[in-house]
Amino acid sequence: MGRTLAPLPASPTFLSLLLLLLFLPLICQLQPVEALGFQFNTFDPSSNQSTLSVIPPALISNNALQITPDSANVNLNLKNQSGRIFYKQSFKLWDGPPEAPTKLASFNASFVINIFPITSTPGEGLAFIVAPDQNLPAASFGGYLGLTNATSNGNASNHLLAVEFDTFKQDYDPDANHIGLDINSVRSNQTVSLADHGFDLAPNRAIYFHVWIEYDGGRKLLEVYMINENGSTPTKPKPAFPIMTASLDTSKVVTQNSYFGFAASTGDNTELNCVLGWNMTVEELPKGTPAGLVIGLAVGIPAAALALAGAAFLGVWLWRRRVAASDPNILGTLKSLPGTPREFKFKDLKRATGNFDERNKLGQGGFGVVYKGVLAAENGQVAVKKFSRDELKSKDDFLAELTIINRLRHRHLVPLLGWCHQNGMLLLVYDFMPNGSLDGHIFCGPEKQTLGWSHRYKIVSGVASALHYLHDEYDQKVLHRDLKASNIMLDSNFNARLGDFGLARAIDNEKTSYAELEGVPGTVGYIAPECLHTGKATRESDIFGFGAVILEVVCGQRPWTKGGYSGFQFLVDWVWSLHRDGRILEAVDERLGGDYEVEEARRLLLLGLACSHPIAAERPNTPAIVQILSGSVDVPRVPPFKPAFVWPSVSLLTEDGDTTDVTPMTSSSRFGSGWTPRFVSKESDSRYNNSSPPV
Repeated sequence: MGRTLAPLPASPTFLSLLLLLLFLPLICQLQPVEALGFQFNTFDPSSNQSTLSVIPPALISNNALQITPDSANVNLNLKNQSGRIFYKQSFKLWDGPPEAPTKLASFNASFVINIFPITSTPGEGLAFIVAPDQNLPAASFGGYLGLTNATSNGNASNHLLAVEFDTFKQDYDPDANHIGLDINSVRSNQTVSLADHGFDLAPNRAIYFHVWIEYDGGRKLLEVYMINENGSTPTKPKPAFPIMTASLDTSKVVTQNSYFGFAASTGDNTELNCVLGWNMTVEELPKGTPAGLVIGLAVGIPAAALALAGAAFLGVWLWRRRVAASDPNILGTLKSLPGTPREFKFKDLKRATGNFDERNKLGQGGFGVVYKGVLAAENGQVAVKKFSRDELKSKDDFLAELTIINRLRHRHLVPLLGWCHQNGMLLLVYDFMPNGSLDGHIFCGPEKQTLGWSHRYKIVSGVASALHYLHDEYDQKVLHRDLKASNIMLDSNFNARLGDFGLARAIDNEKTSYAELEGVPGTVGYIAPECLHTGKATRESDIFGFGAVILEVVCGQRPWTKGGYSGFQFLVDWVWSLHRDGRILEAVDERLGGDYEVEEARRLLLLGLACSHPIAAERPNTPAIVQILSGSVDVPRVPPFKPAFVWPSVSLLTEDGDTTDVTPMTSSSRFGSGWTPRFVSKESDSRYNNSSPPV
């Protein structure tokens, strides 16, 4: 008995899929590869000869590229030498006619260098180069760094681009320890002295620097990042901020097809110029007419078939998009938002962040990871937050943050640009803050210059303005609930932008608090003591967090540490003890070297203590804080001894967020007329016995 075949379904989705399968080979041929590149974690002369061009006297030895001779070989002369090593394959770096290029290729280089002086004074330097060929110019030793010579230096026909790491001062150099951008000449177009950043390229010991050189063809922007590694193997992440930034149109400098590599030189003074590890990624540009199109025309595929294939591809794309965005909870919430925020395409964000590459990671918190991205079509940088908790919690986190931040508009808040919910990912897109977070500047190591006083005062004032907007100016009360230095971002002019609204909640105007059902939100050192009892966040608890921020900005110290501050675990206790002894200015960050406004510092320290008052009702509100920072109102009197935390306090919150009067255990006014709290002696207060404050 024969079998009857069921008819094929005729739904648009099925037809689209069928057409896509029929024309998939053609479509695949039309899709260019997005990037080319290579990776060398180490170097070996036997295995790398096929991929690297080594121009003597450069050589590969000791698992490294020795751009100038290696002293391990006693027969080599180290003086007045120059060398080059290139990757053998050239790369297409711009597209279109020379007079009007249509696209510039972006590229990223990452490598580790070690420059070791042989003589007491090092010389001359090492450079990362982009060159039209693999030749080494004659007599390019000494100050020419293996780049040019006396005849060719400065010629536009060199088509040479280099980032130099210079260890010897010529007449045209700023010093003997700098990086520079070289275009066709060793006279740098732009230099950065490294001593200001705590870097010494060639100390008399083995030291390794991890370098990132990133070029954005869309923005025509070159950025150089550096960090001091602990060893020859890179372990530290890329710094948040470049050490050098330069506008650059590569089509005006390099040839269309160029080579990447390294050059170096020595003079009468000598050094070893070593490269240990090298990664490259180069955006691939189209090479003439796409091969797939040529094949298609050659076999006579009619235009109608191509149109059908395109329609099939579009149909599948739309189908996948509908499936990806089918969550009724998220869609319903988005539709209910006034002024629905912009939806970004996942493929654009994926490309912008390098497929969420770890090297583009800006930070990580309890709710997700933030990546730096570059949207080529819009010529702009963004910060993309990817929610990373389990699926249910991530949706809650995503919707909570989106609904809060969507309507907020203030010059001291990080602007939300839009969202994306595709491929199982929940993403929020924010404006990129080029100077990163405040903690990266306050708690920085010696390799980075700390913030000056004027910037610090401006930042505190900006955060106060943002908090005043959230508490008193927006049509709903918004509690941030996680005020801390790492959540305060800095724009290009070091203006404060309050960000990370993952814990923020809006409350009705007739309410005073938000109850956290899952526990106490926030970070140790920033959580108000009453929150540990009530599990509720209030405007007063936000003020407490702001007080911690003030103190860490002025003191350059975190609000809590296991090591302690002169016997105190909490920064506020140490500052209060200095205030008691009349020595409060000793709390100012020593790295400022006394370069600060004394009265402003005193005002901030006292305001920080006032905001950190253990009794919530005694803390100033945001209108008063803004007035204090502007200098129009004096700081309230701060008692010499930190008052003990007592519970219950005034204005105890009921379950629905209303207040009920409770006989206070301290006699005080709300603000401005001085405090008369119940004091405790040093002997009876456990804070003065090297223990945590009572709660």
